[in-house]
Amino acid sequence: MPDGPDAHPIIHHHPVVATHDFIIIGSGPAGRRAAIQAAKLGKSVLVVEKGRRVGGVSVHTGTIPSKTLRETVLNLTGWRERGFYGRAYRVKKDIQAKDLMMRLHMTLDHEVDVLEHQFARNGVHTITGMARFLDPHRIEVETEGDGTRVFHGERILLAVGTRPHRPPEIPFDGRTVLDSDEIVEIDHLPRSLTVIGAGVIGIEYATIFSALDVAVTLIDAHETFLDFIDRELIDDFSHQLRDRGMTIRLGSKVIGIEHENGAPVTVLESGRRIRSEMLLYAVGRMGATEPLNLGCCGLEADDRGRLKVDAHTFQTSMPHIYCAGDAIGFPSLASTSMEQGRIAACHAFGMKLPPAPEFFPYGIYTVPEISTVGMSEQEVRRRGIPYECGIARFRETSRGHIMGLNTGMMKMIFSIKSGRLLGVHIVGEGATELVHIGQAVLNLKGTLDYFIENTFNYPTLAEAYKIAALDAWNRMARV
Repeated sequence: MPDGPDAHPIIHHHPVVATHDFIIIGSGPAGRRAAIQAAKLGKSVLVVEKGRRVGGVSVHTGTIPSKTLRETVLNLTGWRERGFYGRAYRVKKDIQAKDLMMRLHMTLDHEVDVLEHQFARNGVHTITGMARFLDPHRIEVETEGDGTRVFHGERILLAVGTRPHRPPEIPFDGRTVLDSDEIVEIDHLPRSLTVIGAGVIGIEYATIFSALDVAVTLIDAHETFLDFIDRELIDDFSHQLRDRGMTIRLGSKVIGIEHENGAPVTVLESGRRIRSEMLLYAVGRMGATEPLNLGCCGLEADDRGRLKVDAHTFQTSMPHIYCAGDAIGFPSLASTSMEQGRIAACHAFGMKLPPAPEFFPYGIYTVPEISTVGMSEQEVRRRGIPYECGIARFRETSRGHIMGLNTGMMKMIFSIKSGRLLGVHIVGEGATELVHIGQAVLNLKGTLDYFIENTFNYPTLAEAYKIAALDAWNRMARV
């Protein structure tokens, strides 16, 4: 065990409580999946979680809360039925914050129960407290009840996730000016909301509150948003948002936030002042690596708190220390974080894995949903691949009619030379579910013929695949 002049007093007061094959710091998607994988390989695993309950940011303030909130809003407002019954249609006339919170807490309790049961069933040890390195193998955990304990890990995974970026000049007060962790705890619904930051988190919350008929203004300093998504999809999406009264101010730099009569006022470089009852500041997140005392184990995070890792093994520059999930940056999806955790655990204990499939889907839980897999039209062009697109509108499907959908589209991109599917891009109801058909065909190197020759259930939204493929085929046939 590494020893040194600084370590003696610690060893004297806090001898190592236990040695584990694998210590995982953080119990979000990456930590959870890594812990279960290592336990199934017969390793002794300890998960350290700083929060009161396991689950990490994903369960408590991120993925699950925002998606639950979205689902609750769509149900209580009757949003999905408005295509039939008009924009004035409501299921519940007076929706309050407590209506949203009730379902949220039920869902979170269930998620935590499932996770605790999984850990118990697989013999994963857990401890609540703040972890920090004493040296490359020893970790000190400061617990609330039992004081400080020291553990030795043969291998270590950092799955600490992220926290909201909170610049000092933003007057956060947890009531009128909030970050994206605080927005899921609000005690009342505002009549107006300004969202600063048009990244995935900002846009998700902006559209969820807009669906509640809150007057929403979305502000971003960049001229475009969600740049990794196909532009045609974003154009359609932006049109839908503006059509329902949302204000989108792109290319607008915020120079300050003031309070007037208790309400936040956003001051733009142009001189425009935007007043609203509540403000959500969602400009980026930081890797939550600061408390780890990384200097003691020879690692260094970048200015956004992220760690550099090997893209295939998730090893840091210290071979026995791994990092996975949002703390390594893009794509910062719960789905990819889980896979990263599993791969890191397998690599740590010498289990060979086949290479991961090339394409994974992105799901953005806005209202309406966006989901995409493969290359965008912009990327196909950049690579100089001759291509053709096919488009299907959800209203062209019988299921779309039955559901009263006026909006929603699917775009498919095919190689002209080989007929291979290159990308699938969907905006609209059920997009995050539908995309998996495209993902399967893409990773199995399927072609246009698959969609034309196969039968789809009728009536379904999945028929859009056939409609879009036929649209592309018609265009190709004329070439």
